[in-house]
Amino acid sequence: MNALRSTVFMTWAIAWSILTAPLVVIGALLLRGLWGYRLGKLWRLGIQFGVENMLGIRPRVIGLENMPDEPCVILAKHQSAWETMTLQDYVPNGAYCVFVLKKELLRVPLVGWGLAAMKMISIDRNAGKDALDQVVVQGRERLQQGFYVIIFPEGTRVAPGHKKRYKAGGAYLATRVGCKVVPIAHDAGELWPRQAFLKKPGTVTVSIGPAFDATGLSELEVNRQAEAWIEEEMHRISPHRYADAQHNAT
Repeated sequence: MNALRSTVFMTWAIAWSILTAPLVVIGALLLRGLWGYRLGKLWRLGIQFGVENMLGIRPRVIGLENMPDEPCVILAKHQSAWETMTLQDYVPNGAYCVFVLKKELLRVPLVGWGLAAMKMISIDRNAGKDALDQVVVQGRERLQQGFYVIIFPEGTRVAPGHKKRYKAGGAYLATRVGCKVVPIAHDAGELWPRQAFLKKPGTVTVSIGPAFDATGLSELEVNRQAEAWIEEEMHRISPHRYADAQHNAT
C-alpha cells in the first residue's frame, strides 16, 4: 500500500510541478511584486494536498502561539522535504517565508527555477566567511521586506535520532540584524525518510519553541540556546530514537 501511495503521489507531484512551476517564474519575472510568492504558494498547496490525501501524512502542531508576529529567523530541524513545505504554514498574518539554500539547488529543473525567481537566500558554501556575509546581506533585506527566514542549522537532512554540528549561518544573521529566533523540532523523517521514495502515512509532530531575542548575543550563544531546546524537544517527541543513549547514560 505504501508503494502505491508513494507512486500516486510522485506522479501527482511531477504533473503539478510541470503545470505550476512556469507560472512561478512568470509571476516573479513579469508580474513582479509578490506574485512569484503567491504562485509559489499555489504550487506548495497543491503538493501538500497530495501529501495529506495521497500519502496520508498530516501535521500536529505544538506551540503555535510562540511564533512572533514580526519577521524573524526560524532555526529548524531538517529530516526530510516535508518541512520545507509545511513549516511555511505556521507564520502569522499570511506572511511569506524564504530559505537559505545552496546555489546548486537553483539549477534543478522546475523547482530550482521557481526558487530562483522567488529570490531565496542562495549562498556559495565554498565561499567561507563570504558565505556568512551573503546570508546577512540577503537576509537583512528579506526581513525588512516582511519575510520570515527559515534556516536548517545542521545544513543537511539528518536521520531521526541523529544530529550534526549546528552551523553559524542562521545565528550569524540573527545577531547581525538583531531579531528574534524561533527553534523548531519535528519528526517528519519518521514518515518521509531522506531521499526515500517510499513514505508512510501518519502524523508528524511539529513543536515550535519559545522565541528569544538575538540582540546582544553572540552567534555561539544563539546556536547553543537553539540547539539545546531543539535537541531536548527531539528526545521528548521521539523518545524511541534515544532509548539506547538514555540506557547507556544510566
